[in-house]
Amino acid sequence: MAKKILIIDDELSIRDSLAGILSDEGFLPVCAESGEAGLKVLDDEGIDLVLLDIWMPGMDGLEVLAEIKRRNPGLPVIMISGHGSVETAVKATKLGAFDFIEKPPSYDKIVLAVNNGLQMRRLAEENEILRAKSGKQQGLTGRSPLIEELRRQIERVAPTSAWVLIRGEHGTGKEVVAQTIHRLSAAAEQPMIELNCAAIPEELIESELFGHEKGSFTGANVSRRGKFDQADGGVLFLDEIGDMSLKTQAKILRILQEQKFERVGGSKTISVEVRVLAATNKNLEEEIERGNFRADLYYRLNVVPIMLPPLRERREDIPLLVEDFLREMARKGLGEKQFDESGLAALMAHDWPGNIRELRNLVERAVIMSPGMKITGADLALLLPVGGRRVVATATAATGMETALVEPYGVGNFKEARRLFEREYLQARLRENDGNISQTAETIGLERSHLHKKLKALEIESE
Repeated sequence: MAKKILIIDDELSIRDSLAGILSDEGFLPVCAESGEAGLKVLDDEGIDLVLLDIWMPGMDGLEVLAEIKRRNPGLPVIMISGHGSVETAVKATKLGAFDFIEKPPSYDKIVLAVNNGLQMRRLAEENEILRAKSGKQQGLTGRSPLIEELRRQIERVAPTSAWVLIRGEHGTGKEVVAQTIHRLSAAAEQPMIELNCAAIPEELIESELFGHEKGSFTGANVSRRGKFDQADGGVLFLDEIGDMSLKTQAKILRILQEQKFERVGGSKTISVEVRVLAATNKNLEEEIERGNFRADLYYRLNVVPIMLPPLRERREDIPLLVEDFLREMARKGLGEKQFDESGLAALMAHDWPGNIRELRNLVERAVIMSPGMKITGADLALLLPVGGRRVVATATAATGMETALVEPYGVGNFKEARRLFEREYLQARLRENDGNISQTAETIGLERSHLHKKLKALEIESE
């Protein structure tokens, strides 16, 4: 896709000359005759670099440069002047100018400066991508048949431009699958723009997706590019797609079909080329029957479906996952601890309703709370619930691992046993209702305020 270069200069001859040079080099020039007009173009177009004259009527080049850097600090700006001075060049550099060229600009100098500016921006964006990825899991852990089949599916679909719908329970690793597809795709050098549809209020999700114009609503002090705009030429990951309102679904469907949209409060149509990866933990077929999800949007997203298995269906991967998490905890300075065979047996026996996320949290909790360097089944007896009881795990030479369930909660004090039961009961009900306190209170027959106090007393966190 050709890079858009904005030329801001009040001299028509200079604009035409620069536009001709850039067109010959395969760039897409966009011209503005004043600083004010140039800033308006920046709001409407996806500009990759700016050529900016210093001496102009109205806003001069330094004022425009300062405003560009306030709106988009990473956008490279090359200053052009026929009356240059050392003092002006120093001031422009301090304001964030990438380069300074004197008029009349030569063909070679312009091409070199533009290519260097675009290269600088590309390297900066790649560094941002690497920093964003550095704290995230970069691959699928496990050797079970289910995970091996999942890897094969990803390897087949990733190099294509096909859209993918990633499905699975909470905590099964849908984001990791999306990152893996992106890393193996042709757009790996471009950023993967992510949006958690469940985390954005309905009244703001259109602004997040499509962007907005200055003054389009209270608090919109500057124009802003949306996620679709940012993902142009790359990948957009829509997480928890099943939690969007029907109104937003209708707008997204139109964009997905046409790859065109208008910003909130704007009238200019913006065209993009985006590959969409979507994820959900919901049964979309049931949501369609209930009228909560559009069937046409489902069929548009569901080009290649990928289903992630829950952890209870691939228990043989638990030891490898635990090794990964223990290394992560050691890097965080929590100590280089290990699980003994009885501790691993306890982990293998659990059903993991929260899947990999629950396992990781349990490993971190065990590393912090266990007194020794070896985490045993006894250490886990007060940390890991199985059904309504606590598990004590033992290892045998014949079977490798087996578990034995002790008396309820392994405590003799009735008050403590009741507290532990209430805690596990409420945690289970919250999971069933996706952390929604009001819905949970209605389900179990408690007032919301009463439930909130109970959760606080039992030290239960809810989303």
